[in-house]
Amino acid sequence: MSDHTEAEPSPYADVETALREEFVGIHSAITVTRCVEAAHYGALEVTGYAHPSLVERIARKHLHVLALVASERG
Repeated sequence: MSDHTEAEPSPYADVETALREEFVGIHSAITVTRCVEAAHYGALEVTGYAHPSLVERIARKHLHVLALVASERG
């Protein structure tokens, strides 16, 4: 019997991949991951459930705002 257990894939792995591709050259992969995580927890607080499509929409808004702020500073 093996003690090795594989971690379940994140339900948001596809969301992260899509957003990383969309924001390549604008945001780092870690920034995208943090926005997805924040969107996940925000959706849970507001709705009690964090469907991947909702998490993706929220995270995309966060990433757009971060890009706008960065462009205004530069």
